Amino acid sequence: MASETKFTAIPVSAQAGTVEKTAFKILLAISFCHLLNDTVQSLLPAIYPLLKSTFHLNLGQIGIIAFTSQLTASILQPIVGLYTDRRPQPYSLAIGMGVTLIGLLAFSMAPSYGTILAAAALVGIGSAIFHPESSRIARMASGGQHGTAQSFFQVGGNAGTALGPLMALAVIKGQSSIAWFSLLALLAIVLLTNIGSWAKLHKSYQPKPIAVDEEQLNAAGHAPAPSTKKVALALAVLVVLMFSKFFYLASLMSYYTFYLMNKFNVSVKDAQFHLFIFLGAVAAGTFIGGPVGDKIGRKFVIWCSILGVLPFTLVLPYVNLFWTTVLSVFIGLILASAFSAILVYAQELMPGRIGAVSGLFFGFAFGLGGIGAALLGKLADLTSLTFVYHICAFLPAVGILTAFLPHLDPAKTKTSAPLAPEASHAS
Repeated sequence: MASETKFTAIPVSAQAGTVEKTAFKILLAISFCHLLNDTVQSLLPAIYPLLKSTFHLNLGQIGIIAFTSQLTASILQPIVGLYTDRRPQPYSLAIGMGVTLIGLLAFSMAPSYGTILAAAALVGIGSAIFHPESSRIARMASGGQHGTAQSFFQVGGNAGTALGPLMALAVIKGQSSIAWFSLLALLAIVLLTNIGSWAKLHKSYQPKPIAVDEEQLNAAGHAPAPSTKKVALALAVLVVLMFSKFFYLASLMSYYTFYLMNKFNVSVKDAQFHLFIFLGAVAAGTFIGGPVGDKIGRKFVIWCSILGVLPFTLVLPYVNLFWTTVLSVFIGLILASAFSAILVYAQELMPGRIGAVSGLFFGFAFGLGGIGAALLGKLADLTSLTFVYHICAFLPAVGILTAFLPHLDPAKTKTSAPLAPEASHAS
C-alpha cells in the first residue's frame, strides 16, 4: 500500500554516509582565537578592583560595567548569527576583533565612568560578532564530531578566560597598561583573516539544499526530528538551564575576588590567583561535555553538569579558604561541561540554523551573565556577598527540568571521521 512520502530540505553535507575529514589546523586556529578573545573578555573582572579604586565605584556600578558588556553581546549575537546564516560573512571575525581592539584602547585611556561603559560596550560588540561565526567555523571543521569539536573550541575560550586574570596580575600596573592587551587582539585579527579566507572556499559555507525522503533517512538509523512543539519546549528548558548556570557563574566570575578578600582577608593578588584556579577548572571541565555527549548523549551530560553541582554549591558558603578553593574547582569542572552539550543539543534541534542557534545561546550566556552580575551586585550592596552566595547556591536545583528534554539519538556520530590533522584543508 502506497504511503505519503514527506520531503524536507537539508544541506548536502548532512546526507547519510557522508564523511568529512577534520581541518585540524583550522579547528586549532579558531580555538586559539577563541582563547585570545576570551582572554580579553576575562580581563574585565580582573581589573574591577583597579577600576573601583581609580574611579571610586561601588559594587552596583561594577555590576553595571559587566551588564553593559555582556548585555551588548547578548542582544547582538542572535542577530549576527541569523544574518550570517543567510549571508555568510567570512571576514566578519576579523572585523569584530578590530572593534574589541578599539574597546581595549578606550579602557586604557578612559577619563570617566561613562567612557568605561562605552569601552565595555565596544568589547561586548566585538564578542557578539566573533562567537556565532566562529562556532560555525568549528562545526565546519569538525568532521561530524560536533560535540568534540565544540568542546575543543570552548576549551580555547575557557582557557583564555582563565588566563585573563593571571595575565592581568602580571601585566597591569595601572590603567594605561591595559593597552598591552590590544596586541592579543591584533594577533587574532591576522589569524581570523586567514581563517576567513579558508571558510570562504569551504564547500559547506554556502550549503545547497536537496530533497531527502525523511522515511528513508529514519530507516538509515537517524532519529525522527522532534515536533515543533517539542522543539519549543526543549528550547525553553535549555534557556532556564542556561539561566541557572550563568547566574551562578556570574556570582563567581564577577565577585569571587571580592568575596575572598572580604571573608578571608586575602590580598588582591591572592584573590586573582584563586580566580585563576577556578577559571582553570572551568576550562578543563568544558572539554568533558562534548566528547562524552558524542558517545552517550547530550541529555545525560546536561543532567550531570547542572544538577550534579548542587551539593558543592550548597556547601561552599560554609567552608574555610582551603575548602572554598577545592569546592570551586569541582564546581568549575562539573558546571562547565554543560555549555558544549547544551549548544550542540540546540544545534541538533535546529540543524538549519547553526549561526542563529549559536548566536542565541552565546547571547544568552553573555546576557544572563550580565544581568546576573548587575542584580547580584545590587543585592550585595544591600546585604552582603556571603548572603548572595547563600542564595545562588540553590540555582543548580533547576537542573531537574532536564527531564523534559526529548532524547536525541547520539548514534549518528558513529560514522564520523575521527579528529585528525589535515594539512591540505588548512593551507
